[in-house]
Amino acid sequence: MADEQAVAADGTAVRVALWRAMHVQVDPPPHVLEDEIGLQLAAPDDGWRDRPDMHPAGTSPFRAAIVGRARFIEDLVVEQASRGVGQYVILGAGLDTFAQRRPEVAARLLVFEVDQPGSQAWKRQRLIELGFGIPAWLRLVPVDFEAGASWWEQLADSGFDPGQPAVVVSTGVSMYLSSEANAATLREIAGLAPGSTLAMTFMLPAELLDDADRAGFRVAESGARAAGTPFISFYTPDEMLAVAREAGFKDARHVSGTLLGERYFAGRSDGLRPSSGEDLLVATTLGGPGVSGDFAALGSRFAMSAGAQAVAFVCFLRSCCPRGRSCPGRHTSWCSAAVLVVDPILVVDPVPGSTPDRPWSPGFAARGSPGQGH
Repeated sequence: MADEQAVAADGTAVRVALWRAMHVQVDPPPHVLEDEIGLQLAAPDDGWRDRPDMHPAGTSPFRAAIVGRARFIEDLVVEQASRGVGQYVILGAGLDTFAQRRPEVAARLLVFEVDQPGSQAWKRQRLIELGFGIPAWLRLVPVDFEAGASWWEQLADSGFDPGQPAVVVSTGVSMYLSSEANAATLREIAGLAPGSTLAMTFMLPAELLDDADRAGFRVAESGARAAGTPFISFYTPDEMLAVAREAGFKDARHVSGTLLGERYFAGRSDGLRPSSGEDLLVATTLGGPGVSGDFAALGSRFAMSAGAQAVAFVCFLRSCCPRGRSCPGRHTSWCSAAVLVVDPILVVDPVPGSTPDRPWSPGFAARGSPGQGH
């Protein structure tokens, strides 16, 4: 760490942190996310609320989009932690404050924050100055992306176990990377342990944005270009799902900004709603606990595009199946425990001699054609 020179967080990371604080300070309760720790880290000048990009009304849709995606990610991490997933990786962490705001959850995980060396050194210093410190379960992973350093190797050097499932999150990053770089990242994550989950934002083409949001998008795009960090990659939802499946994910789901609005902003008296333009990909590797509960329901309702094929769900009987953890969880038309997962639902057909209280009975036969399912 001694050779890392502290460099304050970049403008985009600071803006995100300030918008999250603005949500608490300007928008009436209930708050979708309560985060003023990022504001403490950034420590802006007293007049920060007067900045043009902090206009309470003019930036409200973007502020809502930021807190909506953050809340969705946080809910996903909490859900996965409750199911035994023990690793959480944040790519391009910036001023993320999950570890400081939710220590009761974070302390059950190994949290890996990946970012540029200078930013990481600065954040480490600020966390210590503010009294948060760096607990043993929080790993600030410095990666010099500009020099071509491998985040994967640095992650392993920091204690990440590729043999155990993890939640990997990348928000506000993919639009700055080439399509080749995004595909390469997805391929690496798709190779993680069974039951790992990726949540990644992606930017929609301008023609898919709501009319009311296009002017703001043009301003953001122009600003990014002027800052030397232009938006490079845009995806339709179907294109993003295709890239994920080509990378090796079989369970890939699209979560729209509209859905986040319905989930977190319904019934608000102030009319606060997230802008369109940035959606989420949620993809899970096969063979582990996967995404369940509300998140599986979200996938069933919103995530699969029309005509999507071979979207497999993990076998949820491994905890009671006689083969248990020795089962690879990857099958074609049937498995030795007679359980088959077929797109888009789990299908198990009883045959004579089966016992409903023993779903792993050899008397159960799976319905479906070879090549579907796991």
